[in-house]
Amino acid sequence: MRIAIVHDWLDTWRGGENVLAEVLAMAPHAELYALVDFLPPALRPRLRGKLVHTSFLQRLPAARRSFRMLLPFFPRAIASLDLSTFDVVISISHAVAKGARTRPDQLHLCYCLTPMRYAWDLRETYLASAGASAGWRRALADRVLDRLRAWDVARSSEVTRFLAISRYVADRVRRCYGRDADVVYPPVDVDFFSPPVAAATERSYVTASHWVPYKRLDLIVDAFRDTPQRRLIVAGGGPELGKVRAGAPSNVRFLGAVSREVLRDTLRAARAFIFAAEEDFGIAPLEAQACGTPVIAFAGGAVLETVRGLDTAEPTGVFFSDQSVASIHGAVAAFEASEDRVTAKSCRENALRFAADVFRERFADYVAVALDDFRASRQGKPRAC
Repeated sequence: MRIAIVHDWLDTWRGGENVLAEVLAMAPHAELYALVDFLPPALRPRLRGKLVHTSFLQRLPAARRSFRMLLPFFPRAIASLDLSTFDVVISISHAVAKGARTRPDQLHLCYCLTPMRYAWDLRETYLASAGASAGWRRALADRVLDRLRAWDVARSSEVTRFLAISRYVADRVRRCYGRDADVVYPPVDVDFFSPPVAAATERSYVTASHWVPYKRLDLIVDAFRDTPQRRLIVAGGGPELGKVRAGAPSNVRFLGAVSREVLRDTLRAARAFIFAAEEDFGIAPLEAQACGTPVIAFAGGAVLETVRGLDTAEPTGVFFSDQSVASIHGAVAAFEASEDRVTAKSCRENALRFAADVFRERFADYVAVALDDFRASRQGKPRAC
């Protein structure tokens, strides 16, 4: 059985690439495809020696620096990948990978990280951050994104089965594409992110993420402006960092982009991890819990599936209802009043539900069942040309 794995693109390593690495480990003989492959040499060993088959975008001038500017060409580029010789196609998609061309006699399983955020739910946020929220730039962007959304819906109909990373994403798949999706949660590296040998004596609140607008790190920083007795450590880099850093209060410390080892040490020493984004999955709160650290999170998105609130028998965190400074203040106060109920043991045990071996078992079982069902549905039907 020949298997192709289609990833959107390769230029950095985040949660989607962690999923890719696990799928490659489960299917070592599979062929790997992507729009472009500009992964730095230091990260290439994680691909297990795979040669990446790329589209024509790879060969365009300046693509390495600015391939994202070629968004209008992504549908044509993903359709150009020749997958005709494979029996099974697994797309790991947050953008256009699900649009790879397949035949009716090929099983196409899409592991959907999210429907395209900039074409669907977060268009306004992305356009504002790109300086294209008005005028001719807005008109041009809307035209491109409307066409991309129509293409996205049309191509989704050719996916055999959707598998989502959370119930939150499964609901969005249903809303965007009119398709049902089962759920297998993505892997968390609970072996690397583990509790400290000894508890830290001085503990600060911590938040960590890539600095993009919808993460709302600016909101978390503002929430500590009026509480000088509390300290906040912020880890992560990105386009919004400089602006927020310039006006931050003295009780907030910025680490910038950090290694996994520094992030782990920071999470281990944290009093609690604060998370203000509405995320499709949100791996950072689980990495914090794997370190035995409680989470204070906005009650939106998939974090409601990965953190247990104070209304449960063994809570691992506290939720706040609004993305506002006042709501964060209230949640921090609620956490401090109930801190003894949120134990490192409960946090760690909750994170273990998302371990890599759990993902591998559930993903492999799902693919096996999907393949059996697909073969049964194809009995007696001719192979497509």
